[in-house]
Amino acid sequence: MKRSRPIAGRYLGYRDADHAQPFARFFRPELAPLAPHVSAALDRGGVPEVLLPGIEGAAANLFGDAPVLEDGFVLTTDGGMRVSIRTPMPGVTPAMVDWWFGWHGDAAAKYKLWHPQAHVHVAWRDTPPAGARGRALYVGQTSIVDEYIGSDLVRGAIRFVPPETLGFTDPRLKDDSQATIVCARIGLGDAPIDIGYLAHHVRAVPGGSEMRSRFWMGGRHVAGRNPAGTLAAAVARRVLSLTESDARALLVHCAQEMPHLASFLPELHAELGSPD
Repeated sequence: MKRSRPIAGRYLGYRDADHAQPFARFFRPELAPLAPHVSAALDRGGVPEVLLPGIEGAAANLFGDAPVLEDGFVLTTDGGMRVSIRTPMPGVTPAMVDWWFGWHGDAAAKYKLWHPQAHVHVAWRDTPPAGARGRALYVGQTSIVDEYIGSDLVRGAIRFVPPETLGFTDPRLKDDSQATIVCARIGLGDAPIDIGYLAHHVRAVPGGSEMRSRFWMGGRHVAGRNPAGTLAAAVARRVLSLTESDARALLVHCAQEMPHLASFLPELHAELGSPD
């Protein structure tokens, strides 16, 4: 993964000004241990490509009836990687997840709630439309984030896209009490290069929701956002390969932040969320 240089005034954790925020009581610096199914996936190591389909098979993988491998990672022959992880989210609704992705993106102190040991900073590239709610608030926006993936500080540009652009047209997504899916193009925050895609599918289950996350990174997914970026991306595809360490770090990061989010999101949403 590409390392970023720290920016003065950006830091891990909470300081006095952060603790003065009305949501500060939800900052909980300790993380729960990794779930057993995550540890099992890490112990198993990489799996054959066929077990984690590429992005062209994403819709069938997430909405089809065939059994799929829910937890694991692949290093692809083109130098990329795929990562899959599932997260039980007791007490959480799909609508709460949509609210969260719109709510947290304008303040670092909010973003740090999500992963207190890795998230450093967040800002919208452009101001979201006034009065928007739920999915409409973040889809079409780009979130610029500073976060640690493993020990690497990464500056990312997360461009949220409509689900149908990635082939997700399942009718259940129209009812946010039953399901939602957060989709994004992942790029570098300090260079005009995109490096992958993500999808977080959240479906209602008894007692809450289950999130099923997919990442398709590197290899053929590397592309430029402008002519200079296109040239740089072509070079990057030839000389850079993602490693097993990268895949493990991304899997662990997601497996930490999503359960941590679930641990406080119902109460946070009840206190600060917009009325349903």
